[in-house]
Amino acid sequence: MNMNDQRSLGVATDTYLFASDNGGHISWLLHALQRNGTVFPVTPGAETLDERIATLNPQAVFLDFSSDQAPGAALLRQQLQRDWPSLPVLGTGCANEPASMLTALRAGVDDFIDLTGSVQEARATLAALIERRKAQQAETRGRTIALLGARAGVGVTTLATHLALLLQDEVNLGSRASADAQPGAAPATQRGGVALLDLGLPARDGLLYLDTQSTFSFVDGVHNLRRLDQTLLHTALAHHTSGTAVLPLPSSLAQIREISHADSVALVKRLSEFFSYQIADLGGFSTVDFIAQTVQEADKTWIVCDQSIGAIVSTANLLRDLETRGIEPQRLSLVVNKIDPAVGLSARDIAARLRLPLAHVLPMRRTALLSAASRGTMLARESRGDPYVQAVLGITRGLQREYGGAPVAAPAGRLSWNTLMTQLTGRRRGAKEG
Repeated sequence: MNMNDQRSLGVATDTYLFASDNGGHISWLLHALQRNGTVFPVTPGAETLDERIATLNPQAVFLDFSSDQAPGAALLRQQLQRDWPSLPVLGTGCANEPASMLTALRAGVDDFIDLTGSVQEARATLAALIERRKAQQAETRGRTIALLGARAGVGVTTLATHLALLLQDEVNLGSRASADAQPGAAPATQRGGVALLDLGLPARDGLLYLDTQSTFSFVDGVHNLRRLDQTLLHTALAHHTSGTAVLPLPSSLAQIREISHADSVALVKRLSEFFSYQIADLGGFSTVDFIAQTVQEADKTWIVCDQSIGAIVSTANLLRDLETRGIEPQRLSLVVNKIDPAVGLSARDIAARLRLPLAHVLPMRRTALLSAASRGTMLARESRGDPYVQAVLGITRGLQREYGGAPVAAPAGRLSWNTLMTQLTGRRRGAKEG
């Protein structure tokens, strides 16, 4: 039975890894979690575990802290914390072995499964941890806005660059307001700012529009996925004078063949941990499989189309291609660009033909945009009151209203691991020293 057959029958398809050499413990966990998904045993070892994580993309990893396996498990926990920080890690062991439980506690596992406990308790512990992690990730990660265009020339890159620039202005204003409100506060180190993923065709036009140079490409980002941190992103990525980070396609498009679609999407997902917003320019991008996978990860996806018959037909074809790859139309909205009231085809007519909700309408301002570009600047910097700039400002403020508010608090977690730690240490996890 393949994965699609399993999904159609409602069979769990989640995967988990269990690093253990103990056959009895492996059998117990396989039985306990058979309703949650598939547990893959893996020989404890940094390289083996790393390879299996990259291949299987598990929902969580279990480490066996029982008896003589505890020291090795603690080292594996350090590796996972360094290389796969967003991956939930659970320790396993026996409640009648306080030393192994204490080692798991000190190693910093996210929760603990008692192999002498009940199957129901193990399932509930795992489910609660996964839900907590989902809530935490939703609270802390940035938002990805994907902009699609079925053909070059409909204005995706113009919109993407203006949107990134004006969103960065909003973020900068918010940062200054926070600094004024708390003049003595230390500078924030969490994610912030805007990244433009300049992945449309013609290649690297976003860099040109922003008058920015870059030697670090999207392919370089994929190759350095495991090394990504704030320092690397600050030094390697190109930055516009506004602070907007830009990650373009490589100068030689042949390099794209070096990376897989899965790795590319993994980079998009990873970058959301460092930026408040990612604007992914996919205008004219020809690889529909990558577009479909990016749409799955995006918080919003807008398809940009103009009033030309060619653009409308091409957009309809792109929608069909995406639907065959599992992208439901309700995930998408339409942005009608370069609207000219004199043309007898309104934005609502185009939306109705494409069967998409109409998200935004942008005016025809070709001359003003070209004039600004010829002077090496952005229209948003030359004329804040221009109708095109005002329309994009409306979009940015809508995104800020939707995503810039207070994060939703994570639901309260289970008390099982806290209870175990109380028994071992005499105080609850997270409690301050007296």
